[in-house]
Amino acid sequence: MLSSSACGVCGATMIEDLRHDLEPLASGPPIDPQLLPGLVDRLRSRQGVFDRTGGLHAAGLFDPRGELIQAREDVGRHNAVDKIVGRLLLEGRLPARDAILIVSGRAGYEIVQKAISAGIPVVAAVGAPSSLAVALAREFNQTLVGFLRGDRYNVYSGAERLTSPA
Repeated sequence: MLSSSACGVCGATMIEDLRHDLEPLASGPPIDPQLLPGLVDRLRSRQGVFDRTGGLHAAGLFDPRGELIQAREDVGRHNAVDKIVGRLLLEGRLPARDAILIVSGRAGYEIVQKAISAGIPVVAAVGAPSSLAVALAREFNQTLVGFLRGDRYNVYSGAERLTSPA
């Protein structure tokens, strides 16, 4: 089996090639929308190499209550996500149906695609999502949040998962 460390878009000749083997995500879990802003700070507190170098991105996986499951750093955002998904795979915890993925930069297509492949229903990014990422998230029933800074953010798809506590 041939494997690549590329982002997932490189070498594809048609956009449909990138959607192979993806399945729409199930509904849920409900997430308190007020929980999201604090997750960025929790992820940032785990970025030790970034503190020393200023040169790495991070990805963090959280449960629906906001508890950190794991955090990883890498030069590439998508590589940090690969580290998260790889650890879940090794631990037999895929699909990650009750998880929130936070990324320190943009939410590109490859981030959304990898999260859908891993069964992660919620992705939130500090930066902007690409238009292709938004389209994919909508197509596969994923909640996609961008510009998660301070207490503000934009919801691009899957807003029904973000529900205030009763």
